[in-house]
Amino acid sequence: MNIQIGRGKVARRAYGIDEIALVPGARTLDPVLADTRWSIGGIEREIPIIASAMDGVVDVGMAVRLSQLGALGVLNLEGIQTRYADPNPILDRIAAVGKDEFVTLMQELYAEPIKPELIRRRVQEIKEQGGIAAVSATPLAATKYGETVADAGADLFFVQATVVSTAHLSPESVTPLDLATFCQEMPIPVALGNCVTYEVALNLMKAGAAAVMVGIGPGAACTSRGVLGVGVSQATAIADCAAARDEYHRETGNYVPVIADGGLVTGGDICKCIACGADGVMIGSPFARAQEAPGRGYHWGMATPSPVLPRGTRIRVGTTGTLEQILRGPAQLDDGTHNLLGALKTSMGTLGAKNIKEMQQVEVVIAPSLLTEGKVYQKAQQLGMGK
Repeated sequence: MNIQIGRGKVARRAYGIDEIALVPGARTLDPVLADTRWSIGGIEREIPIIASAMDGVVDVGMAVRLSQLGALGVLNLEGIQTRYADPNPILDRIAAVGKDEFVTLMQELYAEPIKPELIRRRVQEIKEQGGIAAVSATPLAATKYGETVADAGADLFFVQATVVSTAHLSPESVTPLDLATFCQEMPIPVALGNCVTYEVALNLMKAGAAAVMVGIGPGAACTSRGVLGVGVSQATAIADCAAARDEYHRETGNYVPVIADGGLVTGGDICKCIACGADGVMIGSPFARAQEAPGRGYHWGMATPSPVLPRGTRIRVGTTGTLEQILRGPAQLDDGTHNLLGALKTSMGTLGAKNIKEMQQVEVVIAPSLLTEGKVYQKAQQLGMGK
């Protein structure tokens, strides 16, 4: 239903994850029977959760450990890990700087050139330890380093930007990345994103995407929505892009997973994304809180170091437990940020969903008071859901 903003402009209502709730059906099942497996680029994983390609979230050690635990981590090819042979002193400086000097320091540190030999080294380090080597770059960097990534033996390539489309116009002096050609010529699967609409998601799938990331600006450390005024609330964006996936599958028989990327903090957030149609999710800040995370208790956006227009900030997330506790439990916190897999399985059991496809079909209602209804004491005392 369109809403009239004024005489010359109408708008469609979009819904965020916090505004919806999931409705139990006629049956329930024991959570141990819930099958959470999914596949991306021909790689099957038990847990439909990907750690986002942010320098405070994923390094070689995190990528390996996530693989061991049944999930997946993506390394940022334009970050600290590929600019400095020893990233630790750099990460220490980022954690120690004051908030007023942070942006200037980031612009300085990220001015160091990316080194192709470090790209090869990081991919090989992950592979040598038995991890899945998934890496991420912007379209411009993908053009420069795609061959290096493939030669190094990476398993997955994520081409990501604030917005990615197949119809990009560039100045005459710049040759834009042809996404279809890139996907066709790369010897490894290529995931594309980000997008928030049916039409763009469908075009990315037609271009050969192995997966499509959905989300513009909802991330905890991202300021794109404030700086650019651009974005669509996640519940609506996921549902629209999932519809494109289903249409593309009907037309071609090719199933391209949709990944909800950004703005997800709790197990409940993940469950609601899948119920809206996502096959998996990409999260950053929850994993930045792991003891093994490289950010020293901090988390910052990928566009933070931009020398022209920073669109991210550094947030203090603290350290709440090990990566295993956050991902698989046992939970030591009561706010939904530990044992994300357990939350998903329990939600699926409560809703009677035996697998991810059935979880995508559960009933969803608009419920803006879902997170506040009856929670007066929790909010007043900053406990549980009131933190």
